[in-house]
Amino acid sequence: MLKPWMVTGGVTLVVALFAALIKPRDIPWAVHLERPKWLFFEPFIPLIWTVIFACGTGSATLVWHHDPGSLKTWLLMGVYLLLEIVTVAYIPVTLQFRSLSIGTILGGTGFILGSILALFVGATIPNAALLLLPYIVWSPIGTYATRRMIDLNPDAA
Repeated sequence: MLKPWMVTGGVTLVVALFAALIKPRDIPWAVHLERPKWLFFEPFIPLIWTVIFACGTGSATLVWHHDPGSLKTWLLMGVYLLLEIVTVAYIPVTLQFRSLSIGTILGGTGFILGSILALFVGATIPNAALLLLPYIVWSPIGTYATRRMIDLNPDAA
């Protein structure tokens, strides 16, 4: 029998791998964009997101364990999935449309979804909400960086 952590981890991995398979032709466009000088930690962003996704998977697993198979749990799992889709869509959609504005909207949408999810989850499973804190803290940083890049690259808005 599959354990909940296997299912939540598997779904996380499948969505992330699917997004990684999308190879937008516009990667050179993004490489040449000017970035804020304070974005010195950019090489660590993949590691940061790996930790955030691991925490999100842990959060979803705790929610599943709390009330397995209930309608409420399935609805929350749907929100976790939507949050991951919005999050992993950031790079391919931003690149495909060559639009930092779209990236900013996706980042802000992820922050709102993550915050709402944490509020709903935190009411009954505080530890699951705590595991969403890395996302809630980091997503505004990424969204703000994208917004600042619009100021530095107005043609990429």
